[in-house]
Amino acid sequence: MSVQERKERERAARERLIVATARELAEQQGWDAVTTRQLAERIEYSQPVLYSHFRGKREIIGAVALQGAAEMAAAVRTATSAADGPRARTTALARAYLDFARGNPAVYDAMFQLDGGLAFAVEDTPAPLKDAFAALLESLGEVAGDGVHPGLFTETFWAALHGLATLTRAGRLPPAEAEERVELLVGRLAIV
Repeated sequence: MSVQERKERERAARERLIVATARELAEQQGWDAVTTRQLAERIEYSQPVLYSHFRGKREIIGAVALQGAAEMAAAVRTATSAADGPRARTTALARAYLDFARGNPAVYDAMFQLDGGLAFAVEDTPAPLKDAFAALLESLGEVAGDGVHPGLFTETFWAALHGLATLTRAGRLPPAEAEERVELLVGRLAIV
């Protein structure tokens, strides 16, 4: 292995460590606790080393969001692949999405609430974000209905799931009725 390859591998490992540490700190104490000073102390590197990887907290949030998008896409695909039929796939998708949001609140915030400098729904949207949407579209496109644009339907269903996730987490909706909400949302679709 060349010196250059070793340096690139070490750089990639440091970057993964920064992202993992930021994510862990955000999940434990919230995003306000994630500062370059705090990260530098936790990973035992200087702040200039952090800045050699990320220009600031915004880029770190973006990196966590991209990682989260990939994980959410995988969770949705795993859940929907085990379901038989369009209604079961749609229900599995909704449950997987809401479970991901509930189980990864800081990551979910990085993906959808905080400014990570990422562009959504444009040509230069990063691949992990496009893939997360594609994971939703794969199951929801088949239930959009005649004359309904599958992408538009997916955006609308996603918005409903996001609202459920956000309102439940904020204490505006009782968590005990989460399953009933999923059944109501899916049950109102004309899925056979």
